[in-house]
Amino acid sequence: MTAALVFYLVFPAIIIYACIRYPLLDKIGMIIICYAIGLVLGNINLLPGGIIKVQESLCEVTVALSLPLLLFSLDLKQWMRLAGKTILSMVLAIFSIILVSGAGYLWISGVDNWKLVGMAVGVYTGGTPNLAAIKTALAVDPELFLTFHTYDIFVSLFCVIFFITIAQRVCRLFLPGFSAPGSDSGQDDMDCKEEIDDFKGMLNLKTLKGLGAAILLSGFIVGVSLGISLAVPASQATAVTILMITTLGIAASFVPAVRNIGKTFQLGMYLIMIFCLTVSSMSALERFANLNLPLLGYITLCVFGSLAVHGFLCKIFKIDTDTFIITSASAICSPPFVPVVAAALKNKTIILSGLTTGIIGYAVGNYLGISMAYIVKSLSH
Repeated sequence: MTAALVFYLVFPAIIIYACIRYPLLDKIGMIIICYAIGLVLGNINLLPGGIIKVQESLCEVTVALSLPLLLFSLDLKQWMRLAGKTILSMVLAIFSIILVSGAGYLWISGVDNWKLVGMAVGVYTGGTPNLAAIKTALAVDPELFLTFHTYDIFVSLFCVIFFITIAQRVCRLFLPGFSAPGSDSGQDDMDCKEEIDDFKGMLNLKTLKGLGAAILLSGFIVGVSLGISLAVPASQATAVTILMITTLGIAASFVPAVRNIGKTFQLGMYLIMIFCLTVSSMSALERFANLNLPLLGYITLCVFGSLAVHGFLCKIFKIDTDTFIITSASAICSPPFVPVVAAALKNKTIILSGLTTGIIGYAVGNYLGISMAYIVKSLSH
């Protein structure tokens, strides 16, 4: 168990070194390599039994600690100039999943198909916490829920791979490119690319001291946020925790001494790499042995069909490529994947946009999912 934990914590450093040393690996991408190795590791029976609790805890801890670190160096004033089109893109994303999941109702059959519509709207507006809450609210059969969740993980993984590989190039064929506020050239994008990719110098003693202080501050923010979440119902605790972590992380970014700590963004991305390696190793292929093709088709339609509709609407409303991709990622894949996608886009400016829309999605996902389920049920009788 200890060896597996050390592997999760240390192996991303080996991947970073390999990508710096070998340009071909760097072109593949650190995150994709983490996912690929995690998938292999999780399906060749090398992991010790009972490790699932360690994996779940590691995922929760790395995501929670990474969010403030990723926010410390962000410029809120710059993001505020992007907020209008970000919210519009999120509304279009929500409309798209409602439209496609409702239309996809004709694809599936069974007495509980209306519940599947509700779960789809909830999870692709918010995230896994919404899926679990809607499962309880609609009294979904546990086996159906587990099958839905397993298929969702794999289909969403393909969506993430699309986002971090060719999505930007494909979307620029029909959507405008992203322009940083106040910038008339591509220099900001180049600076951001270099900064996101620059892991060199992190082991410098002065840098390590700053990062030690930063991670302590991040831990303090997480602790305060968890404490505040105890004051709300359990169904809302995740959303409140993420909201508070984000809020306090943004507040800390206004303090020059915090904002100027070097390499906090890279440290946050390192934690995200640990998350990617861990979560992909939790995926089991055995549930595909008895394939529920209609359900798999429905989930695939919801993910990629809503993505296509969202892209079409963004073209009409002239939403730029990066905003479309990051709001789609926050809706379909949930906030933990926002930094992953932003890094692939070489654009950390949009991280706050993705996190903000993801939090809003957490907040409204249960309402939309449950409402949509009962609307479909009433219309089908």
